[in-house]
Amino acid sequence: MKRLVALLIAGSLVAPPALAYDEALAKTYERFFESFEEKQVPKAMHLIPPEKLITAIKNGEDLVLLDVRTRQEQSVVGVTYPGTLHMPMNEVFKPENLAQIPTDKKVVVTCQAGVRCTVIATALRNVGFDNVYATKGGLAALVKYLGAKTAF
Repeated sequence: MKRLVALLIAGSLVAPPALAYDEALAKTYERFFESFEEKQVPKAMHLIPPEKLITAIKNGEDLVLLDVRTRQEQSVVGVTYPGTLHMPMNEVFKPENLAQIPTDKKVVVTCQAGVRCTVIATALRNVGFDNVYATKGGLAALVKYLGAKTAF
């Protein structure tokens, strides 16, 4: 009897599996991520390292930067590349803002450290923007790559 009580108590301490989630949305993400193999994750995630971004800019590649940092962050350190779109991440998916994101050019999403831009770039590709990339490491990695004097 003591074993049964102990087993019941131990079983109640283990978190139950998620019972309520959006199955259709989960299926969408399953399809989206199924091709991401271990060695191909950076390519599948469309991460662009700072050196490749700088090379693309120097080569005159037709691209648009999308800065998803907060307005306060943008006011401290601004991205001044011509044609840059400034949309805090909580505003990107508003219809009027989605309409500003080009579909005929490479769009490189950036943020401070690379987390937000990776999330936004992944979500944009998930809704149909195929030519969207995330700056690997964000602006911090870009500044580190360029050096303080070059970056500013």
